[in-house]
Amino acid sequence: MTAPAIEEHVTALASALRGPARVRDRMVREARDGLLDAADALAAEGLPGDEAARLAVRDFGAVEEIVPDFQRELAVAQARRTAGTVALVVPFLVACWTMVGDPGPGTASLVAGMLAVHAGGVAVVTAVLAAAALAATGTVARRLPDPDRLPELVAWTGTTAGAALGVGALAVTVSSLLAADWRLAALTGILTLVSHARVAASARACRTCARLAP
Repeated sequence: MTAPAIEEHVTALASALRGPARVRDRMVREARDGLLDAADALAAEGLPGDEAARLAVRDFGAVEEIVPDFQRELAVAQARRTAGTVALVVPFLVACWTMVGDPGPGTASLVAGMLAVHAGGVAVVTAVLAAAALAATGTVARRLPDPDRLPELVAWTGTTAGAALGVGALAVTVSSLLAADWRLAALTGILTLVSHARVAASARACRTCARLAP
């Protein structure tokens, strides 16, 4: 059966949720299916279809009442996505940075080298934290409650990783102008900039989810 009351309810729920689109759509679809099943059961008892749908919606709960539970799950899902991005991208880029080589003597070279070393150190730390976050929410830990404030921790870990990649991109760009193999350095700089944008966007989404989750 279809019912305006149910469709309106799930549409409002979908609009109120923030998080990975695939996970959000799955949750909304499951909520809709549950409401339809409840309405069908009430209709089988003799209630008119529209009334059964309205009663199913009432029993399910108002949007503002059920959003916090949904949003908590979405926040963890976004945290896993951000942590996975950081844990996958950052080690690869740090390895690429080590392949650029020494740009040679000079003040600019020294500054670029120092920036790369510091950015690399910060990036490695964020990758380790991201891997720990994945472990804390992975299959082995499914039976345990998620650590408090995990989405917020991952959000700021991703933000820090994004900043480190931005600094690293600057350092590699300077190196590309000075290095003998400038093509490799330039390619690494482009990869770093693209990865910086991806990590920063994921971290921004994670901060939004963490802020909305109770």
